[in-house]
Amino acid sequence: MSHAPSTGPGRAWAGRLGLLLAGLVVGGLVFLVALQVRAGTQPGATEAAVSAERPDPTPDPSTVPPEPDSATDDAGAAHDPPAPLDGLRVAIDPGHDGGNADHPLTINAPVSDGRGGTKACNTVGTSTDGGYPEHAFAWDVSSRLAEELADLGATAVLTRPDDVGVGPCVDARGRFPQEHDTDVLVSVHANGTEDRAAHGFFVIVSDPPAHVAQGEPSLALAEELVDALTGAGFTPSATYDGAISRRSDLATLNHSERPVVMLELGEMRNPDEGALMETEGGRQRYAEAVVDGLVAWAASDG
Repeated sequence: MSHAPSTGPGRAWAGRLGLLLAGLVVGGLVFLVALQVRAGTQPGATEAAVSAERPDPTPDPSTVPPEPDSATDDAGAAHDPPAPLDGLRVAIDPGHDGGNADHPLTINAPVSDGRGGTKACNTVGTSTDGGYPEHAFAWDVSSRLAEELADLGATAVLTRPDDVGVGPCVDARGRFPQEHDTDVLVSVHANGTEDRAAHGFFVIVSDPPAHVAQGEPSLALAEELVDALTGAGFTPSATYDGAISRRSDLATLNHSERPVVMLELGEMRNPDEGALMETEGGRQRYAEAVVDGLVAWAASDG
């Protein structure tokens, strides 16, 4: 006996339920795809997107900004550290002058020596056996010295503007620091001992001090300059104790009302020292050593 398929209410309800479930599944899939498209990602990219938004705790060193060279104050504002000679005013006296030899009456005229006597206004100076003059050596070293000092924050003022003039006289050179409100006077020379075997630099101070402001500060500067020149490889003269000469007859020293020294940077008649003075490299070495001495002196408060 055969039977036809049942089409009763139970079978019809089951069919409708199946269709409903299938529709929900398809609708859910469509909804998820729509969300991913709206977020600008593809399926499976959610983890990568989150990772890209999370900051890396160890950034690439090439992107780290460099440490600033300047320091900061208590408020956090950046500022440059002070230069070693910031605020120091230095009078530099290049010995002699290029036109002195052509004006003997001018340079031989008597002027005050600062102790009740007189001295000649100026002199021609000495030279190497090769003919390189002291005035040119003093001018070049002084010019280099001024540049080096400016780089370290100091203000350098020279007693003469070039190497073709006459004078100034030794008394005017000595008065220069107080007239130009400088803190110290350094007079640059080279010695001219006839004995070619004589060698070495020395520093001259006024003794006894002609003014209260000289004294110990001048001697302290002389000692620092001896140390700096020796440290730079120059030979101190054995003629004077500690390479420091004490004299009372030099008007440039006596008239200064500031700490003052006169540098005799070497013997121009000595073949080795004279040859070194004739070179630009040698003159640069002298200038840098003098700067080192001034830096050390300024750091010790003079």
